[in-house]
Amino acid sequence: MTTTIRDRTHHDLNPCADVLAQVHEHDGYPVNWPAAPDAWLTPPALLHAWVAELHGTLTGHIGLSRSDPGDAAPSLWSARTGASPDATAVISRLFVAPSARGHRIGAALMTRATAQARTRGLHPVLDVVATDTAAAALYERLGWQLLGTVNQQWSPTQTVAVHCYAAP
Repeated sequence: MTTTIRDRTHHDLNPCADVLAQVHEHDGYPVNWPAAPDAWLTPPALLHAWVAELHGTLTGHIGLSRSDPGDAAPSLWSARTGASPDATAVISRLFVAPSARGHRIGAALMTRATAQARTRGLHPVLDVVATDTAAAALYERLGWQLLGTVNQQWSPTQTVAVHCYAAP
């Protein structure tokens, strides 16, 4: 199988939203469907984003962002290492089309984003909803270290447990 990882362009946003809808239907990710998926894929703190293509069809996405004040993983990494949370980059918006799984696309996207974070002199971290055991298994297979599990208040009525990881 031919998998290509490349920089995401503006023209990729609609196909990414289509794949994201498939993932949401299949896995419930993201937990809360965004009102504007293209805006969700391009948060203000975004540093870079990539897409994966399998035989020329867009099948996956990943982003790399600066940490926001509410991000738990950078704070936990900072507490563990003594470094500033600003020395981190957050891996985010990772998803792979259900029909394209089993081709190591998620691992390839993680490798690309992790390498870019390190090139920028930043340590990669991420968080994942605690119920997403498949994603957690991927991160652990790739050698990421669990920093801890925290409860995040996503809205006045929604508290979500997330596992926070740091790259090795």
